[in-house]
Amino acid sequence: MKTNILSAKQPHAIKLAAHALLQGELVAFPTDTVYGLGALVDDSHAIQQLYIVKSRPASKAIPVLIGKPADLEIVTSQLGKYARKFADEFWPGPLTLVVTRNPSLPVALSTAQTIGVRMPDHPSALRLLNTIGPLAVTSANLSGKSNALSAGEVLQQLDGKIPIILDGGTCPGGTPSTVVDCTGEEPHILRQGPISLEQLISVMN
Repeated sequence: MKTNILSAKQPHAIKLAAHALLQGELVAFPTDTVYGLGALVDDSHAIQQLYIVKSRPASKAIPVLIGKPADLEIVTSQLGKYARKFADEFWPGPLTLVVTRNPSLPVALSTAQTIGVRMPDHPSALRLLNTIGPLAVTSANLSGKSNALSAGEVLQQLDGKIPIILDGGTCPGGTPSTVVDCTGEEPHILRQGPISLEQLISVMN
């Protein structure tokens, strides 16, 4: 497979990336943290390819990226009060909310009853997500290797494994998102990132 790098500034780049996703392919694209590797959220075969291409352990769930708050209804049928507050305050941005998984989503995403969801603060990512809908997205690197912050770094690790890398320049963040479990009575940080505990506490009351 030949891996093509498409500049996100090209007029038809988003449309070509969306078409590839609709064909069951994987596409790498920039976010506000690191480059992500995405598949359609309801395509079980493509989601399985995410695990294969990355050599990702099957026990690790794959989070979902959305382009607008209304798409939360596709990901979860039960959104707690803290999840809503955090989404209103910090989205789009580097905060992943762990919520109850909509049972209609493929088991390949997560064998648990929960799923991580985020809205990235990056124009290219949001354009793609609002064109195609929610995507199952993991970092665009081989498991255990460094996160990719540019299209070139993605190519170094995934050349020949995916058809399209959407080049939106160097990611401005570079640090994976903060992950917060919102399924219990009180939120719990699972991974510290750009959004601090103090910032979360400030919007809980």
